[in-house]
Amino acid sequence: MIPHNLLADLPAAAAEEVVAELVRAPGLRIERIVSTGQASPPGFWYDQPEAEWVAVLAGAAGLHFADETAPRRLGPGDHVLIPARRRHRVAWTDSPTIWLAVHFSDCGAPPRALTP
Repeated sequence: MIPHNLLADLPAAAAEEVVAELVRAPGLRIERIVSTGQASPPGFWYDQPEAEWVAVLAGAAGLHFADETAPRRLGPGDHVLIPARRRHRVAWTDSPTIWLAVHFSDCGAPPRALTP
């Protein structure tokens, strides 16, 4: 297998985020997302049927949950677990912001984040 670098070969700035699917298996999808200043449209909220763990590898972004008053600022190394159906939106992104997103199906028990 040839190794790949998540921070290399970045796409040029685009009107939309650039999503590259890295791994797909039953109940699992891993993506690299490159944002260049994009944000969710006003009034739009993601409401996903699967859980998502997302990490910012480079850049910065504001991640806003519908049940919170203000966006959370995420920078390099920051990560958050988004349970299925928790409404959220991207308030803002730096250019570029590189995300690693892991989408996974509920396996019977609600996911929980493990911290050292």
